[in-house]
Amino acid sequence: METGKYKVELQVIVEENNLRFLHKSSSYETTFLTTADVNRPALQLTGFYDYFDPARLQLLGIVESTYLATLTHEQRLAAFDEYMKNDFPALVLCHGVEATPECLEMAEKHDRNLLASEEDTSDLQANIITALHKYLAPRITTHGVLVEVYGEGMLILGDSGIGKSETALELIKRGHRLIADDAVEIRRIDKNTLLGSAPANIRHFMELRGIGIVNVRSLYGIGAIKGASMVEMVVKLESWQEGKAYDRLGLIQEYQDILGLSIPSLTIPVRPGRNLAVILEVAAMNNRQKKAGYNAAEALASSIDDAIDRGMF
Repeated sequence: METGKYKVELQVIVEENNLRFLHKSSSYETTFLTTADVNRPALQLTGFYDYFDPARLQLLGIVESTYLATLTHEQRLAAFDEYMKNDFPALVLCHGVEATPECLEMAEKHDRNLLASEEDTSDLQANIITALHKYLAPRITTHGVLVEVYGEGMLILGDSGIGKSETALELIKRGHRLIADDAVEIRRIDKNTLLGSAPANIRHFMELRGIGIVNVRSLYGIGAIKGASMVEMVVKLESWQEGKAYDRLGLIQEYQDILGLSIPSLTIPVRPGRNLAVILEVAAMNNRQKKAGYNAAEALASSIDDAIDRGMF
């Protein structure tokens, strides 16, 4: 499973943030953003271009606007001329700042995307950075099923035919939600969070051997599906192997590495008669308890140790 460098169309960010055009470049439809960083060009408008990254989306707010108001027409024209020689994706005027005639003239001369927003500069910057981290996040696609059980994003893995989809279907019938079946796209959206979703072309669909493809949303309603969920635990289903020692106490916590993050992991043996849906519900609730600071296995072990110390055994 490999990760790579990703990009997102500028028009996606424009539409999501309701930005309006003051000048649309001839290359707008083919303009992409490749970095989650943004830039406020205060220093550039004073002539300082060391370490300037033209790949970043540019945001201009009240601070920059106030500085520009102190310049003469010729100085503003020269500042914007030098600035817009750089091939950046777009310049967004925030907080209702009006474009100066010099800004508009140079945007047209150099064919730059010039946009405007009434939103506060800091709020817009935060919204755009959050969105870009999601769109440009490192990602993998893995074979499995992602469901949300009691609010816990559970990634179910296992060999083909082991019963992943059937178990997920039983969980859906019990009121839980499907995020992805067969192919799960996982993105690391920040240093501690994995977000899982389904590829757009198979979203809400599930494959059941002997039946074929079913649409979970059509069968069970919108409450049975969810667009995305954090990946908070991994459950590996495997055929029961006689003689293999399976964890019966839960004192040893296993983890699985996904995009550099260690995710709590369980191995569940499968054999006829085991109600996997109920087992996974318990696993989800137990994982929530552990995150809240309570570990049943450790509590039992501590109780037994205490009883031994008091001579009760």
